[in-house]
Amino acid sequence: MDERAFAAGAEHVPPAVATEHPPAETGLGQDAGASPRRVQFLATEHWSLLATRALSWNESFARTSMFLTSLSTSTVALALVGSAAGFGTEFNLFALVVLSITLFLGLATFVRLTQVNNEDLYWVAGMNRLRGVYARLEPGIEDEFVTGTTLDVPGFALSYGAMQVTGVAPLHFLVTTPGVVGIICSVLGGVITGLLMLQLAPAMTSALGAGVIATIALAGLLAAYARRESAAYISRMIRFHGDPDSGPR
Repeated sequence: MDERAFAAGAEHVPPAVATEHPPAETGLGQDAGASPRRVQFLATEHWSLLATRALSWNESFARTSMFLTSLSTSTVALALVGSAAGFGTEFNLFALVVLSITLFLGLATFVRLTQVNNEDLYWVAGMNRLRGVYARLEPGIEDEFVTGTTLDVPGFALSYGAMQVTGVAPLHFLVTTPGVVGIICSVLGGVITGLLMLQLAPAMTSALGAGVIATIALAGLLAAYARRESAAYISRMIRFHGDPDSGPR
């Protein structure tokens, strides 16, 4: 083939730029943000958050069950020792040892349950954020969600099914798992204080009064601790826009 034929054939070949596809537009609904890979990554992250949240709650249930089982065992042991050896000085010393160990386990459980509650808010925030991305990728789909899509108090309230998730609610605190464990720990602290008073001054009235005061004081301390940790965790990990309850107190 001579050079003229080759040149003539080359004239009919379209330029390389004509065979290239035009670049994709960079909008949230038309760019790579709506690509199948991104949706797959978001769904994987969503399932990861769900699994982590389930593991946290399973840990809280296991710790609570362990503490209540230990408390029941201690109560049975005290009843058996008291009926066999009498309720004297030896029994008081044995009760102090057993109840102190049980109180330590209860306080550790309370602290961990408080942490689990704070971590749960973090996982819910991540899922709210992902649902917000879903709503931007597919406008109008947020109307089908029964949970929140924003990182603010109304968004968290929708996800939790609650009216207020950051304010102080003493009655609600009493019915939560950390609240129940905290009340039991407070009573244990009061009983231990009463037993100590009986060892120092064998007077039931003073022992009872000291036990009541210790119970109320310990309950207040545990509630204040839970509130402070919750406020600090929210202000550190979550951005609230214009929420007066977001900062630590």
